[in-house]
Amino acid sequence: MNSHNENVVKTYPDPPLKKLKLNLSTLPRYLCLLFIKAYQRWISPGIAQNACKYYPTCSHYGYQAIYKYGVIKGGWLTIKRLARCNPFSDGGIDPVP
Repeated sequence: MNSHNENVVKTYPDPPLKKLKLNLSTLPRYLCLLFIKAYQRWISPGIAQNACKYYPTCSHYGYQAIYKYGVIKGGWLTIKRLARCNPFSDGGIDPVP
C-alpha cells in the first residue's frame, strides 16, 4: 500500500453491442452504435493518438450516451459534448450522466 495520494481514474467501458436486443424499436439506436463502432475501428486510429482532452473520448461518450438513453437524448448529450470539445476547453473526466 502506498502512503502517497494516487489519482485513480475510474474506467467507463462501452457496453457490448450484442447485449442490445435488436427489434424495430431499437433499430435506430443499433445503427447509430454500429456507425460509432465503425468510426472507432477504421477512422479513429488514423487520428493523432492522445489528441482527446476528455475521458472517455467523444466517440466512447457518444456510444455510451446513445446506448443508455437512445438516439434522441443520447444524441443530444453527444452533440453537447462535441461542442465542449474544442481547443479552449480544459478537458478532464466527463462521464455520461
